[in-house]
Amino acid sequence: MDAPAPLLYKSNMKQIDTSGTILNCNLFGEAGDLPDVVHCETIEARSKLHDWEFAPHRHSRLHQILLIDWGGGRAMLEDRAHALDPRTLVNVPAGTVHAFSFTPGTHGWVLTIAEEMLDETLEPSEGLRQALAQPSVFPASKLARPLMEEIFREHAGRDFARAHILRSLTGTLLGRVARSLAGDSLASGKPVDATLFQRFEALLEEHLLDHWSVGDYADALSISPTHLSRVARAAVGRPASGVIEDRMIREARRNLVYTSLQISQVAYLLGFNDPAYFSRFFTQATGMSPRDFRNSINGQDATAPVERPVRQAS
Repeated sequence: MDAPAPLLYKSNMKQIDTSGTILNCNLFGEAGDLPDVVHCETIEARSKLHDWEFAPHRHSRLHQILLIDWGGGRAMLEDRAHALDPRTLVNVPAGTVHAFSFTPGTHGWVLTIAEEMLDETLEPSEGLRQALAQPSVFPASKLARPLMEEIFREHAGRDFARAHILRSLTGTLLGRVARSLAGDSLASGKPVDATLFQRFEALLEEHLLDHWSVGDYADALSISPTHLSRVARAAVGRPASGVIEDRMIREARRNLVYTSLQISQVAYLLGFNDPAYFSRFFTQATGMSPRDFRNSINGQDATAPVERPVRQAS
């Protein structure tokens, strides 16, 4: 589902991708999206602009939760079709290919959460990440509507402690969604090997800058690369290679935003021997070059030829 701020997403969901590939509609990191905690939009606000239809697309590093209040329609999550009935929740993990066809007049809410927010909110040991990695449509509890409404009210205001309250409310909603999805996982007889994935994550933190391959991590865990990727997909919906890439990109973005290092220095800091290769890696993963990403955070012209360092975070 798209959101109104062009700072977060491509707004023209009707655009045809002539290459035949699925549109990646995540532009995470453009000016304006890092300072806020979440993004809130009603379903009808953008659906009216697109005849209530959204072609298949994905958001690389944005997690979305939709609540259908009244109306409905149809959702495609990866290769599965789901009916959208009133009082239904939709969980769309980052990277999930999804499409929507809403009945005109449908009312509901779309909450968009950056992966960095999930990193800060979710404790790895609690297993919420694994549960939330499941694309799903399921009945909403009675608590979902008032909780979503409270998030939207808080988001619209500018009162003291707004960010803290938004994090708390969003964390509560994520917890309730994860609880429902964890129950579905247990009922399906497909439990996630959380302990093994946590060991993988711990090794990743230790050896990220060493640029270990999937095989290196698998060897350290005494399992095959195929098994490791299977565990990673069950935990977060991404293969082991994708988990490694995502972690490196998060580290790169943090250095580009919160330090004044030159881009070449960031590349060397992250263990890349060739800054040009680092730039290609970052651009392929995010859709933006490191320079454009940094300039957009500072509100500068992304086409400017001169690289300007960002201010140190206070």
